[in-house]
Amino acid sequence: MGVLYNADVAVSPLRESFGECMNVVTENRKIRIVLVDDHAVVRAGFKQLIDTTDDLVVAGEAGAAADALALVGSQPCDVMLLDISLPDASVLDTVAALRRRQSELPILIVSMHPEEQYAVNLLRAGASGFFSKAGEADELLEAIRTVAAGRKYVSASLAEALALAATGDAPAPAHRQLSNREFQIFVQLAAGKTVTDIADEMCLSVKTISTYRSRIFEKMSFSRNADLTAYALRHNLMN
Repeated sequence: MGVLYNADVAVSPLRESFGECMNVVTENRKIRIVLVDDHAVVRAGFKQLIDTTDDLVVAGEAGAAADALALVGSQPCDVMLLDISLPDASVLDTVAALRRRQSELPILIVSMHPEEQYAVNLLRAGASGFFSKAGEADELLEAIRTVAAGRKYVSASLAEALALAATGDAPAPAHRQLSNREFQIFVQLAAGKTVTDIADEMCLSVKTISTYRSRIFEKMSFSRNADLTAYALRHNLMN
């Protein structure tokens, strides 16, 4: 194959034909997508949209994080469309687990939540992009193609918000200071879960969760769980 593309060697008509054939195969191979959402009707909607294209195809579907992890181990794919809310695991833990299984797999998060609130933490965790379900269909297809090409996808509005925060022209929200683990625990505390509940769910000790809770309160200048809940509601961070 190396000889075919050596500029110092004359290319025969047969080789030219073979090269053209290889280019056609490469161009015609569709981008394989795995859909992960616990609502079958949502997956059906995504599939219907993808089926209207010439370059994308649904390679598999899953309704839970565990199924998604099993699927990527058995089904070749180029992009995963991952819903932010799954019944059996947090999205941050799911992204981390997927990264351990297939470090190069592009993961596009889809969510009903405002992207400015969650996107930074998810991109930091290893996601390739974040798409709001309130977006347009053609924007979703653009997002899929962008992450499939190995690039990050952020919407124009999110890019502007990040730029303003980076230049200091707009204050970053308090929760942006939190690490991914702290943010995950913050959301659960804000939802009313106890330290013991969270420890059991995350398979960590109560002492460890209590330490995280103290850090969260310190970073966000809060003194009680009710403050977390009020903040989360105000910033649309509740699942």
